[in-house]
Amino acid sequence: MKELTVSTVGELVNAVDNQAIEVIRVKGRIKESPSIHLSPGQQLVGEADSLIEFKRGVDGIEVSRDNSIDGITCIVEPSRRAILNRSDVESLGTLELRNVKTIGQIQLIATGSVRSGHVVAQNVEVIEADTRDRQERPNGFGVYVLQGAFTLWNQQTDSNVTISAHLLGLKAGSDKKPVQGSGIFISGAGDVGGRLEVDILETGEIHSNGGIKQGTPDLITGGVFVVYSAHVKKVVNRGPVTTYGVNDMVLDNWGIVKEWVAEDRITSHGPSGIGFVNFNEIGTLRVLSDIETRGVGARGFNLYDGSLKHAEFKRIITHANASVGIQVSRPLGSLIVHEDIETFGREGESLVKGVITQLSADGLSVKEGGKIDKVEIGGRIVTNGSNVRSLHVQGEINHLTVNGGIFAKGSGAKAVFVENGSVPLSGIELYEATK
Repeated sequence: MKELTVSTVGELVNAVDNQAIEVIRVKGRIKESPSIHLSPGQQLVGEADSLIEFKRGVDGIEVSRDNSIDGITCIVEPSRRAILNRSDVESLGTLELRNVKTIGQIQLIATGSVRSGHVVAQNVEVIEADTRDRQERPNGFGVYVLQGAFTLWNQQTDSNVTISAHLLGLKAGSDKKPVQGSGIFISGAGDVGGRLEVDILETGEIHSNGGIKQGTPDLITGGVFVVYSAHVKKVVNRGPVTTYGVNDMVLDNWGIVKEWVAEDRITSHGPSGIGFVNFNEIGTLRVLSDIETRGVGARGFNLYDGSLKHAEFKRIITHANASVGIQVSRPLGSLIVHEDIETFGREGESLVKGVITQLSADGLSVKEGGKIDKVEIGGRIVTNGSNVRSLHVQGEINHLTVNGGIFAKGSGAKAVFVENGSVPLSGIELYEATK
């Protein structure tokens, strides 16, 4: 295996252009590099604090097939792509990104001639990126989704095309500088088309802000977004996931996920930014820390569509108008909240499937079409706003336990409001403020 160590722009460009060189070792900091294109099988390996900074107006490293990038920081303008792939090869082979940091998007897309491939990403951090001008966006449920700082997308319309991936330790943004657009974005082609098969998607700390204008009904982002035709055995959010802007979901699923575990805090600061929203299929969902939202219309958890067998939460708290704690619109096997569901808002506007809709900041809302076999609340269901419902049932709850009771503290609020639905209430303490 022929190796070469490079430390200048000229040496780097010459090495990449020489297909006989299989391993290119980068030493030190290389600045003002043009875009580089790795030949099939080439590896780019950093020594110590290796860095490649590219010229303004260009993308960074273009991979082809069976490439590896390890131990390098890659810097382009935030709106450019730090790492991308060619579309004129039949297979990506195995692409490996390990111990990589970037300023600029990582965008790996199966399009053009690409019909197969496996992506391994481990300990990859996008420090800064801006994907708001990317015009290719998945569309579903009345909205378009902005690409992520890390984007892996099988766009092939042929359902026989499958891209696979193993993704560990993905990070994006910081509290001081969230990435612009979605954070982590993985997707297949849609209801008909190529699939993305992921055995594990593990994320660290994520901070994202889509920069969407207030009142925009048809554009959303996600801190971690599993989009359609993405089949994931397990999602694990090991670090906190935080979104800041309008229509910025924190965790969003349009795909098929066997198990999803969020180990750290889930926080939304912007309007209509839901903590966790599901539109397709999840086996088991467990959120082991708090879900907290602060923007108008920013619900805690929404089962809008699809299916979910088991959902488990530590605590859910929302602060603004139209911010429902938990809203269930489809059948759900079991719902467990170990502590409280608490809301502080009243009625207001929120984005629902691409339409700005009036919602009330109810605690637990089971809509028509929603049915929950078993609900167990270890603490309380509490609402603090006026004219809201702590428990609003238009569907069906077969078994309900609320150890701490159901409280409606605001003026005109109701502890329980059953509207053409059914729920057993025996043995549960109910409290309503004196009118």
